[in-house]
Amino acid sequence: MTRSALLVLADGRFPAGGHAHSGGAEPAVAAGRIHDAATLEDFCRGRLHTTGLTTAALAAAAAHGHDPGELDAAADARTPSPALRAAARRLGRQMMRAARAAWPGPELDALAARFPRGAHQPLVLGTAARSAGLTPLDAAHAVAYETIGGPATAAVRLLGLDPFQATAVLAGLAAEMDAVAARAAAAATGPVDDLPAASAPLLDITAEAHATWPVRLFAS
Repeated sequence: MTRSALLVLADGRFPAGGHAHSGGAEPAVAAGRIHDAATLEDFCRGRLHTTGLTTAALAAAAAHGHDPGELDAAADARTPSPALRAAARRLGRQMMRAARAAWPGPELDALAARFPRGAHQPLVLGTAARSAGLTPLDAAHAVAYETIGGPATAAVRLLGLDPFQATAVLAGLAAEMDAVAARAAAAATGPVDDLPAASAPLLDITAEAHATWPVRLFAS
């Protein structure tokens, strides 16, 4: 196992397409729910403990070696918004391209063949982590960070927020990211049906509205 691979997987420069997605921050900024560092922290905390926990557990389960078909169906069931399901598969396709270039191997090839239109992104990330010699906990950590790193980066662009403040928000949530990753990895050892299904209905609702905007900075 090499933890250096985790740094590559979680790096914002990893060409997995996440830079084009705000994780719900764009509609939250438009609605006034995010307007400064304090409200960004509230948004990120809520996202981390709901959709973040759910997707981290899916990634950890993929890294654990659970059946990809079961996991993809579980991801669909845990993503009620059609717009977010479509975004997850687009991100999955992009991550698959990057992962196969970085860590070529039979498991990623098999996942790509099974879901030619794209598997959900956390499944690809978890399989990539497994191919890189990482653990389910490592995969969960990558997802936990990604869950709030995307909105924090988007808030800098959307609000002109001081990037030092945005980084301070992420640093302040580090212990909670660790706790979410640990809970997700522990859940991944059990049956797929028992994986966390925490949700954030407002994120689902705003994602559907955001998908209809004629002009937007981010894809989701």
